[in-house]
Amino acid sequence: MKNIKNIIFDYGNVIFTIDFKRTQDAFAALGVENVESFYAHKSHHSIFDDFEKGEITPVEFRNGIRNITNKPNLTDQQIDDTWNSLLIGVPSGNHELLLKVKQQFRTFLLSNINEIHLNYINKYLKTEFDLDGNDAFFEKIYYSHLVAKRKPNKDIFEQVLEENKLNPAETLFIDDSPQHLKTATELSIQNYLMTYPDSIQSFFRDKFKIENS
Repeated sequence: MKNIKNIIFDYGNVIFTIDFKRTQDAFAALGVENVESFYAHKSHHSIFDDFEKGEITPVEFRNGIRNITNKPNLTDQQIDDTWNSLLIGVPSGNHELLLKVKQQFRTFLLSNINEIHLNYINKYLKTEFDLDGNDAFFEKIYYSHLVAKRKPNKDIFEQVLEENKLNPAETLFIDDSPQHLKTATELSIQNYLMTYPDSIQSFFRDKFKIENS
């Protein structure tokens, strides 16, 4: 990690803690079968990718869940609560660290996300931190459903690089998914796999001597 001038952050399990198992358990509690193949971190039904690319609306997503699971009586609230159950929150100190990192690097957010999750997160940020979203922490934000692209496809990485005139060799991408880092490597972007119990706070302290205290 040399000559870094730009940092692209993933959101889930890099900045905001999530737990895919919680959503699997919540789907199972609704009577959904084969939840491991229906929804998981590395592989899942195509409806989730479609939703993350903004190709279907929340209404279409909910109706699709009812059809796919053969559970026509599921309410919107049941589906939303199940879908949002993986969202845990931002660990103490992460926001303060991001502001310090932004003082030394050009920072960007690149997240596979969807309308239901983003609405939940924005409400959480307002309630817990009095923040109107994540804009204060980044030069620019790329949410997959708003740009109609998602990781690990190259086009979303290329959009970030081209729109912001970033040199890949001077850019670091931090993500918790190996398949996303593979694409970054193919584009000559430096990258780092974030895995528990690692954290952005320990990473920036150890690699760049940046602390939030």
